[in-house]
Amino acid sequence: MSDFLQHECGIALLRLKKPLQYYAEKYGTPFYGLNKMYLLMEKQHNRGQDGAGLANIKLDVNPGKRYISRMRSVDPRPIQDLFQKIMSRFTDLSAEQLLDTVALQNDHAFTGELFLGHLRYGTFGKNEIENCHPFLRQNNWRTRNLVVAGNFNLTNVDELFDVLVQIGQHPKQKSDTVTVLEKIGHFLDEANQELFDELKGAGLDNQSISERIADTLEVGPVLRRASADFDGGYVMCGLLGHGDAFVMRDPNGIRPAYWYEDDEVVVAASERPVIQTAFNVSADAIQEVTPGAALVVRRNGQAHLEEIRPAGERKACSFERIYFSRGNDSDIYRERKALGRGIVPKVLEAVEHDLDHTVSSFIPNTAESSFYGLIKGLEEHLNASKIARIKGLGANPDHAEIESILNERPRVDKIAIKDAKLRTFITEDSSRDDLVAHVYDITYGTVERGVDNLVVIDDSIVRGTTLKKSILRILDRLGPKRIVVASSAPQIRYPDCYGIDMARMGDFIAFQAAVSLLKERGMEHVLQKTYEACKHQLSLPLAENVNQVKAIYAPFTADEISDRISQLLTPADMQAEVKIIFQSIEGLHEACPNHQGDWYFTGDFPTPGGHRVVNKAFVYYMEGNSDRAY
Repeated sequence: MSDFLQHECGIALLRLKKPLQYYAEKYGTPFYGLNKMYLLMEKQHNRGQDGAGLANIKLDVNPGKRYISRMRSVDPRPIQDLFQKIMSRFTDLSAEQLLDTVALQNDHAFTGELFLGHLRYGTFGKNEIENCHPFLRQNNWRTRNLVVAGNFNLTNVDELFDVLVQIGQHPKQKSDTVTVLEKIGHFLDEANQELFDELKGAGLDNQSISERIADTLEVGPVLRRASADFDGGYVMCGLLGHGDAFVMRDPNGIRPAYWYEDDEVVVAASERPVIQTAFNVSADAIQEVTPGAALVVRRNGQAHLEEIRPAGERKACSFERIYFSRGNDSDIYRERKALGRGIVPKVLEAVEHDLDHTVSSFIPNTAESSFYGLIKGLEEHLNASKIARIKGLGANPDHAEIESILNERPRVDKIAIKDAKLRTFITEDSSRDDLVAHVYDITYGTVERGVDNLVVIDDSIVRGTTLKKSILRILDRLGPKRIVVASSAPQIRYPDCYGIDMARMGDFIAFQAAVSLLKERGMEHVLQKTYEACKHQLSLPLAENVNQVKAIYAPFTADEISDRISQLLTPADMQAEVKIIFQSIEGLHEACPNHQGDWYFTGDFPTPGGHRVVNKAFVYYMEGNSDRAY
């Protein structure tokens, strides 16, 4: 994606099912769990580079011994910093001491059986260590201790905050993470109290009650009560002080979560290939945490999926497949190639089917998989053309003519290379823009000046700022007749509110194009009418909200908006003609059939909170308010 976006976030949970001594003997190190957590987190660094955190719980330790450890980092390299600090605690130990697993567990932090790791992108709030997960809710009763981390964004934090106040709590801040922590914590306290009262009535002493609660506490009912009114996209993970753990997914499956179990471990992560890599297992051995369910891991190591909320219509986020998730997942790789292949008809139309004078490439590197699909599609088109032309040569074709036809190929070159060493450290606008225009370098001599078309494929186009200020100007230096930028995603028209940093209507180039067309055609009344409709929606109960912003796009075809985007993003001093084309909604669904979460493109939000957010975002736009709508 040429426009950099941030994403919340990545999780990794690990339960060691054997004693620490087992891993020391089999794998030669007592740090098997820490090593695996490092792999799980490092292989998901694409999901969060602003902060990292790790929590660990030891099972069955004696009173007076520390059994919960947590460390967080907002270092420029947070994962490495985090694990270096943890492992530095063991540097003074001898080889003998490092193999004394009993002493390690008694006397050293992060030697427990249960781990929870988190990677953070600071899309909202300051990038301070206090904003890093995991969060702790501490208590002297083991079964009331709660550690929470997750990849989530709730749209109804205000209402949830009010619920906490009404039940007598005094939350220290209004954020979805604190709200989730305290909401789950409240019902965890109630479940503990109910069990305590029942066991006390049966005549057990307090110490025996504590042990019995640890054995009998049910996590599922706590999560059901806590999450009943959650609205948003989420994967929420938690550790309880006595050793239970959970990974809970929203009913629409918006945010991703996968898990794997064998006789040694239970592991969960945001992405499937990281589990494959860390534990050397096949994709079919890994399960998805199903929408509306929680993976519950009991303190005895047994794991199961349990329904927490009834599953809704599956709306797994399509942006995960287009851009954010790691491309080495076999399904994602195939889907990204299908996205590239799906845009071939529009590319052919844009270059007037003149493939002899068309060079194809990609920007940025994350579009490489889609590029392979594009080239495969162009090859298929050429092959069909070759067959027809060879048949047209008659019964005795000339060998040279056949050879000439067979030798036709799509022209492919590495056009642009990002200069990773170039930093735009100057803040003064004109000077900074000049530096930005040189972040990418080009391969000279790949395009015949004034003759060739240049096609570059991008993952998606959100704001178009980098295209206009940098990429198009750079490509223009090659002297192409026409530059075609092909987005493997459809036009991004609506803000996200479930974890991706796209919050403001005015940022979207597709929205700017629609507004420009409305004004050009004397239809500004549509803006005012939509503003009034959105204001009215915000006065209604959450469940009654519908997306009123669709009216802004309704008067225009997708091609009309694409043409206006091309005009808006063409720099004034461009020599080449610029044409920007987009994937169709149908093409997206065909390429990613199991990830139908397309609200960015269609405005069809899976929860009422999404409708409220888009209405509020438009109201803010009309009022000149630059705040986020959630």
